[in-house]
Amino acid sequence: MLKAFTRKKGQKGFTLIELMIVIAIIGILAAIAIPQFSAYRAKGFNSQANADAKNAYTAAQAHFSQNPTVDLTEALLTSSGFKASPDVALKIVNATMAGLALTATPANGTLVYSVDANGTITSAAKKVAAE
Repeated sequence: MLKAFTRKKGQKGFTLIELMIVIAIIGILAAIAIPQFSAYRAKGFNSQANADAKNAYTAAQAHFSQNPTVDLTEALLTSSGFKASPDVALKIVNATMAGLALTATPANGTLVYSVDANGTITSAAKKVAAE
């Protein structure tokens, strides 16, 4: 039986058993790596939304330092130096200086970041729409 797995003199290549073992090892490594990769991607999207929330708050403060009575809009945020990330939806909940409230929602992340008038950033789990 063992003679069936041994190579004869002058033969090159791999046996079927060796190839099957390599494929099994690659499958096990992929099964471990793919979920980890997905988790790292979600963390990256969440970090991008958090950064957008901070940057939007900073731009809002720059706007209010020059125009304290003018309500905030996305165009005014942009003119104050804010550049939105393509995969983050920013929403102005309250546009006044005293009650400023912003939310940043990543397209592929798991958290929603909210900023209040004091600059405090909080996160909450992203609600998934029912299909």
